[in-house]
Amino acid sequence: MAKILVADDEVDLEMLIKQKFRQKIREQEYEFVFAVNGNDALEKIQLHPDIDIVLSDINMPGMDGLTLLSRLAESSPLIKSVIVSAYGDMENIRTAMNRGAFDFITKPINFEDLSLTMEKTIRQCLQMRETLKAIRENSILKMYVDETVLNFMGSREFEASLMANEAVEASIVFIDICSFTSISENESPDTVVKILNSYFEIMVKEIIAQGGYIDKFIGDAVMAVFRGDFHLDRAIDASLSVRSKIESSNSLPESVAFIPKVSIGINSGDMISGNIGSASLRRLDYTVIGDTVNTAQRLQSAAIPGQILINESAYQKVKESFNCSKVGEVSLKNKAANVVVYEVLD
Repeated sequence: MAKILVADDEVDLEMLIKQKFRQKIREQEYEFVFAVNGNDALEKIQLHPDIDIVLSDINMPGMDGLTLLSRLAESSPLIKSVIVSAYGDMENIRTAMNRGAFDFITKPINFEDLSLTMEKTIRQCLQMRETLKAIRENSILKMYVDETVLNFMGSREFEASLMANEAVEASIVFIDICSFTSISENESPDTVVKILNSYFEIMVKEIIAQGGYIDKFIGDAVMAVFRGDFHLDRAIDASLSVRSKIESSNSLPESVAFIPKVSIGINSGDMISGNIGSASLRRLDYTVIGDTVNTAQRLQSAAIPGQILINESAYQKVKESFNCSKVGEVSLKNKAANVVVYEVLD
């Protein structure tokens, strides 16, 4: 609904406006606010900050319409003004335009012309507000997303990538903060979130340092993906760094008794990369899915605090680069047979 302020000292104009636009008012397309001069108009704007347009006479007692235009330009630049006046000479028209008037209508009022002018002005207001909203959202987005990613998001390559679903080979890392539920049950929400975010910051830095990216945060766990050359080696290097940094971190308040440990599962292999979710809800997640991903999560669930687990296939690929210890056979959810797992020591 558009909100319109009418500033005019003619006592009959309010009744006339309400009669001519009664259908719009009844259907809640327009809401009118009335003022008798410029000073009154400024006070009404203070009471109704969501006013979209001002219809103003020029010749009014107290503060005239041209002065009101100047004041609106200073205090309420988003409000569009239309002058409705009997003074339709070129000098007044030019003065009004120079002071920010969006349009000029002469009296006696042609209400068909006024209606069209109001519709045009309201469209302009809506477009301007949408533009400002987009600017604000973009500014907020820049707080969370790297500039190179934003530039990529505006490219045709990005548009094409949104529609691309592909089979990829990669390594998946699941990292869980062990026993973090005990903090969430005993500390304030602010404390819980601050501590959790401090741990996530450590994880993110180490993952990015090894060329990985965060696929998602799941409660107090992280899922990371590593692609490209030596993706499994880099995934393990990142996991070792995360474990070391988390265990040596001292970001907890003195009042919180908690020894941070992580359990980590790593798996490597083929998976599907695509835009998964509901288009009708506008909630799509560009992620990876498949048995390789599920197995990484199951390995993390089987790991004890401080442990990094991989399966036999991953061990055979990295046994010459990392010091590993055989744990033995474990039962993983939805796996018919037990799986031989190894712990990465260093």
